[in-house]
Amino acid sequence: MIAVDVKIARGDFSLEIAFDSASKITALFGHSGSGKTTLIELISGLARPDSGRIEVAGRVLVDTAKKVFIPARKRGIGLVFQDAQLFPHFSVAQNLRFAAFFAPKDARKLPFARVVDTLGIGHLMKRRPAQLSGGERQRVGVARALMSAPRLLLMDEPFASIDVSRRTKAMELVERARDEFDTPVVLVSHQIEEVMRLAGTVVMIERGRVVEVGAPEDIFATAREDTPADRFGVGASLACGAADFDARYRLTRLHHPAGDIFIPDRIPPARETRVFIKSVDVTLARRPPPDTSIRTILRGKVASIATGKGPLAMASIELDGGEKLFCALTRMAVDDLGLVPGAEVFCLVKAVALDERQVETV
Repeated sequence: MIAVDVKIARGDFSLEIAFDSASKITALFGHSGSGKTTLIELISGLARPDSGRIEVAGRVLVDTAKKVFIPARKRGIGLVFQDAQLFPHFSVAQNLRFAAFFAPKDARKLPFARVVDTLGIGHLMKRRPAQLSGGERQRVGVARALMSAPRLLLMDEPFASIDVSRRTKAMELVERARDEFDTPVVLVSHQIEEVMRLAGTVVMIERGRVVEVGAPEDIFATAREDTPADRFGVGASLACGAADFDARYRLTRLHHPAGDIFIPDRIPPARETRVFIKSVDVTLARRPPPDTSIRTILRGKVASIATGKGPLAMASIELDGGEKLFCALTRMAVDDLGLVPGAEVFCLVKAVALDERQVETV
């Protein structure tokens, strides 16, 4: 879907990036100053590379060897920034229709009503951007980008200004753009949790260079001595069936093939519920513990264990039903428990460690 091979120098900083991705959502991951935003500018046409080639959905946007450079306004790319950058003197409706006016004539245009209804912004049509909350501005920003009928959606740290309680809903917008509008997405983020949930391919960038390209579970499951804090963002999103609410204890029981998952407070009934479980919230046991306060116990087998020279390891667990879960643990625990690929384990997760605000219902 997207192929990039570019070079650019800006003062003391140089960018040399090459990758291919066929995923519907490709994440550019790296720390601040690694070159992610510069790469977004090159893909969108806001900057020219010194040399290289960019191709999106079979269309060549840049080829310096052949002197090809399609201007930003003709690339058919939608941009969503963390502050949305809406026109302040326009109402929400005017912002959307302005974007639709500049959509390519031959592009597959999305119905105005469908975009508005899908993103839940119908009640905001007459408001000005100054009258919107951060989450509302973000939804309108995504809607405006979609109204321009983009061939590709570029999102630069779109959730940075949204509080944790609304971040899950915001991530649903990206998934809707991907699934309901069939729009490929390039997402810039330095939050592992966002990337683990959304991306099919991760391009890890450090100091203007690509250091790894691959599936998020492969990249982030590796124990990295240079980035020990990574374990706090590594996790997995599990799909669960119907939910049962226990009014006495105010706990919701989600049904998963590997075992029931307990969430504090009520979760609305839904066809499917997804819960994100961090690797640091998972404890492994070789057999079900007889007496424990932990309610969630999931059955599975060790798929792989990544270790470094430091004290930590990252275990990838294949749960009953086929989904993966990750567990951050010490190398001592790996040896003491005799954990090897294929070993049967039970994954223990405390209910109080799961954030009910980040449970997604479909």
